[in-house]
Amino acid sequence: MAKGIIYIMTTVVSGLIKIGKTGNDQFENRMRFLESNGYANITGLKREFAIEVDGYDEKEKFIHDIFSKSRIVGTELFALDIEVAKSLLSSLDGKQIYPKDKSKKEVFKESTEEIKLKTEVGFVPDGEYVLNRNIKGFGKLNGKAIVKDGLFTVLKGSICGNTYKGYIPSIRRNAKKKIISYKKILYV
Repeated sequence: MAKGIIYIMTTVVSGLIKIGKTGNDQFENRMRFLESNGYANITGLKREFAIEVDGYDEKEKFIHDIFSKSRIVGTELFALDIEVAKSLLSSLDGKQIYPKDKSKKEVFKESTEEIKLKTEVGFVPDGEYVLNRNIKGFGKLNGKAIVKDGLFTVLKGSICGNTYKGYIPSIRRNAKKKIISYKKILYV
């Protein structure tokens, strides 16, 4: 089986990643090319994780098959949480090539902890959210919020009603620690 490198890159499009492969001697050139020129009309590629494995052709195909429902047809681009991809690749047997400042074990642990945190907290993707609803006994609600990196910003002029457990997934009390999750709401 031939050895080669399977890599993951983020893109300028939030939630869109590239999973590809390259020969051992081509890795640095391939990364520089993709970081400079983009891929399939997507720019802003940035390396996140790379591992050298035996049978890299078969393993890359297998990974693409696993994530096939998230794949953009005809490309190596996937609408996928980067942490899920990193945890899978870091669990493979092989030599980690990138990042150089962390071990495979550290990458795996950080990725799985991030996935767990997103699941527990009720991860809300970055974007603009609008609420237009009539609440019996309260009246009309009109609200806009922007979520960026886990921070909720409720925009000025928004009229929001009482929230109940589960309506805003990022605000959930931890019964043991009595703290609010890492996501915050900022009113401007």
